Amino acid sequence: MVIEMGNLDSVKQQEVRFPMMENAEYKKAQNQEIKIGREEGLDVSIYSNPEFNWLQMEQIRLGLKDKVDAAIYADPDYSYETMRQIRLGLYSATNLIPYVKRGFVEDDLEEIRLALLNRLPLDQWIRDDMCAPQIREIRIGLCEGLDISPYADGRYNWMQMQEIRLGLEKKLDVSVYTNHLYSHAQMREIRLGMEAGLDVSVYSSLVFSATDMKEKRQAVINRKKSSGAVKKEPEKEIRKENDSGKKSFFESHRKCEFVISIEENGNKAYAYIPWVPGNMVTKEDIYQDLERREIVYGIKKEAIADLIDKRRMNEKILIAEGIPAQRGEDGWFEFFVRLDLPRIPAPLPDGSVDYVNIEAFEMVDEGEKIAVYHRAKKGISGKNIYGESIHAENGTEKKPLRGVGFTIAEDGVTYVSKMNGKFEYTAGRITITNILVVREDVTAVTGKLEVDGSVYVVGSIYSGGYIKASGDIIIEQNVESARLIAGGNIMIKQGSCSKNDCFIEAGGEVSGSFFEAVSISAGGNVKANYIMNSSINAMGKVIVSGSKGVLLGGIIRAVRGVDTYNLGNRLHLKTILDVGRNELYEKEKAAYEKAREVHLKNLEVLDKQRNKIQALCEADREVPEEIQRKIFAAIEVESLRLAELDGEFSKLANLTDQVMTEPVYVRGRAYEGSMIIINTIKYMLPAEVKRVIFKLKNKNVVMVSM
Repeated sequence: MVIEMGNLDSVKQQEVRFPMMENAEYKKAQNQEIKIGREEGLDVSIYSNPEFNWLQMEQIRLGLKDKVDAAIYADPDYSYETMRQIRLGLYSATNLIPYVKRGFVEDDLEEIRLALLNRLPLDQWIRDDMCAPQIREIRIGLCEGLDISPYADGRYNWMQMQEIRLGLEKKLDVSVYTNHLYSHAQMREIRLGMEAGLDVSVYSSLVFSATDMKEKRQAVINRKKSSGAVKKEPEKEIRKENDSGKKSFFESHRKCEFVISIEENGNKAYAYIPWVPGNMVTKEDIYQDLERREIVYGIKKEAIADLIDKRRMNEKILIAEGIPAQRGEDGWFEFFVRLDLPRIPAPLPDGSVDYVNIEAFEMVDEGEKIAVYHRAKKGISGKNIYGESIHAENGTEKKPLRGVGFTIAEDGVTYVSKMNGKFEYTAGRITITNILVVREDVTAVTGKLEVDGSVYVVGSIYSGGYIKASGDIIIEQNVESARLIAGGNIMIKQGSCSKNDCFIEAGGEVSGSFFEAVSISAGGNVKANYIMNSSINAMGKVIVSGSKGVLLGGIIRAVRGVDTYNLGNRLHLKTILDVGRNELYEKEKAAYEKAREVHLKNLEVLDKQRNKIQALCEADREVPEEIQRKIFAAIEVESLRLAELDGEFSKLANLTDQVMTEPVYVRGRAYEGSMIIINTIKYMLPAEVKRVIFKLKNKNVVMVSM
């Protein structure tokens, strides 16, 4: 297309008015953000603009959702990361827009936001031309209560600032090297010398490079260590000269070519003598070069003698070696109870699993020693070939074990059980809970058992049995008509069979050999070798194992999917699988939103109190520091709880999305009459199929062969 010069302006105006269209995936992501906003009841008109990319839209949507003034940063010129920093600032009543207008970008804004969040007087120190690392050094200095005036200067780069800050932390007279003409490496050599108590004036001149300074600093250290003692010179061979004072013919024509190389950060020195006609290297030559290089420790005299006497040319010979530093051994826990219980049941030949013989828990007695902590050991310092000490790192101490049901003895390292109870150890946390061992069958005659802890029933539970426990419930045999409620897991080793009057509710997982005509509600997975005519509600997965395993009859709701061998039967008994974002998911989502609203209201109240305090302070009204601290601490706690809540629900949503790629596995046969519902979309199986996966595609439930 040819454009005449007169039409050029109009073409430019068209380009500005109609930005380049992105690809289909890009527009899909934009539309998704608008759709989510509408579902959340937000005013999406603020970001329904094709000039926003989907990441920018997301930041505006999150701000609207959290009830902050997202219009402040709804500007297509702001990157999504800039928007994010502004949004996070608004949560703590921090307005970053003035800093954006000053030209600060994403990383800079994060450092500024963190400083303002800690109420640091940042504005009097930062300049518009400073970058994020420089601002960070200023922020760290202010946090540590240092007088940062010696380095809060735009003439210093961040590495120079860091060297001055490190000197201030060690209470050094940093004025010795606060000259912007010094490089950061020169500053470092002067700082290290001052830390070692050296007279740095001998090498702190600008005429010396950082390498020169290092050599001179090491020389001062060596002289200080020698304390004035005269070093022994290597034995020198007497070279005769002729009467005229000139060297002999042999001396004047002798070649002396060799190389001494330093390796492993000054811990080893090697000599190499190349074969060259007339090359005659002596021990004196080697020792003189070692002295010139200030190599004084670990010299291997025998190796040097062997090198010269046996004329070992063209070989790399180790002639000096220091002692490397040895890092200390890390701290570690020695346990006196079993941590390797086979908590996953063993597989049986037909593919099912053995719930009967699994060891569900470990018992401990009151006063029993559970674990002993072995403290970390100190490192052993080394020494390099220059005679300098090499600092050794000490071993890392482990954090004390967390948990309940135990005490730490007076020695500070021995962990002792406080009770007779059930022992569990997961993710560095010990949990010892009361456990009631019932050595008889539980019936209506037994009465209600309500326990703050766990319950272990050696026998069975029959009609009218009732157990409520804050921990786990483990049944060694089987369950008939009963009600079981547990804050943790419920395991019924031989399974449960009833007449639709058995109710099981667990905060964690429910497992057993079989379940028939049982109503189960679980916060985790439900596992068995077959499930028949039952009502299952699981926030996790429903898993039926074994080639004879079957999921037959009833309604199975599982947020994270179903994995079974057979589904339904030839009699076309109605079996319903409802997975994904179903009734359970929506109930959890509603609870999350309700809890989130509570936290937001709490934060709103706390923000008002903080604003009142700030207003009083600005009016020179005294507000007790303790009250200020309490308000700010409460805001931090509520913000953390809100973040944790968001994280948990986000994790659930993400896991659900991942599972929905392949939500229902049928590894054997799926029979006619089975209904599969995925994210509320229904599909009735018209005929028998084998080894299939049911999933969503284009808002339809489809089958894929395994």
